[in-house]
Amino acid sequence: MRGQRGFTLLEMLVATTIMGIAVAGLMSGLSSSTRNAARLRDYDRVVQLARLRMNSLLTDPRTPREGAFDPEITGGLECGWRALVSVAEKSPAPVAGDYVLDRIQLEIWWTSGGQRRSFPLESYRRRTLRPEDLEGLR
Repeated sequence: MRGQRGFTLLEMLVATTIMGIAVAGLMSGLSSSTRNAARLRDYDRVVQLARLRMNSLLTDPRTPREGAFDPEITGGLECGWRALVSVAEKSPAPVAGDYVLDRIQLEIWWTSGGQRRSFPLESYRRRTLRPEDLEGLR
């Protein structure tokens, strides 16, 4: 009679247990990778929106100083901005036609995972004083 070949029940249980632990570890890794990818996608989208808003603030002084982005362009992400524009440098006796250096501080906020997140951007722009601007500078 020949010896029987195959695995014992104990060997099968050990192999199944090891395989179960490995699969659970892989699933956990996939879950955290998916979560990180979603978080980075949201962050990347918000950074692009921040660049667009900062460009608007740099080119047009009449751009609104606060608001929310349209959910159609954010992919359904709730986000907005708040800008603070202040005079960083001016001449001692400003007159219409002089140059002024404005400091633009932009805060972009968004809601992700039930938490409000934000980051700041800062830039400077040079503009020419108009007669109506002089009252606010004195």
